[in-house]
Amino acid sequence: MQLIGMLDSPYVRRVAVSLHVLGLPFEHRPLSVFRDYDAFAALNPTVKAPTLITDDGVAIAESGLILAYATRLAQTRGMAVTLDPLDLPAYARAQRLVGLSLAVCEKAVQLVYEANLRPAEKRHAPWVERVQGQLHGGLREIEADLDTWAATRDWLFGPAPMQADLSLAVAWRFARERLPDLVSVADHPALADLSRRAEATAAFIAYPFA
Repeated sequence: MQLIGMLDSPYVRRVAVSLHVLGLPFEHRPLSVFRDYDAFAALNPTVKAPTLITDDGVAIAESGLILAYATRLAQTRGMAVTLDPLDLPAYARAQRLVGLSLAVCEKAVQLVYEANLRPAEKRHAPWVERVQGQLHGGLREIEADLDTWAATRDWLFGPAPMQADLSLAVAWRFARERLPDLVSVADHPALADLSRRAEATAAFIAYPFA
């Protein structure tokens, strides 16, 4: 398999660390959707990162769909590792946190693009403020959840990190690195600590934020 995209994308990094934790071998091809547009388009005409090229040559985009495929692939190979809790109430909480982490990624990416790609005279301040509010809302919800029921455990749903842990850590690192004036450790100590511990694991070291 080949994973196409840069690790400065939280969506690409989320997939990379997840595949590593699942034990699924893959080749990472760090093509940029900007600098390597034509090469990327030859693999996926929508130039969507991440894109996974399966061993059968099928191109799958969107991190959630890629991870759904990866989970099925791991199951067909008899691998025992799972990234989701089996208990239904725990699964619901995990999905809530994954959804919040993806919302944080989406809003952070929007703000980065707004600042770096849109000319200053064409920026719409009310829109920027709205997106900032959504970003902060997601981070507050995550922090409240971690304070409420995750403070006494190393990982959220078991002895090892699962998808909720991975996605939260990836989202935090991206938002903190790219929007340091908006996202502070002081306001989100539990999330920052989770990310710090995740960044020390083999999967995150193998696929660092860059």
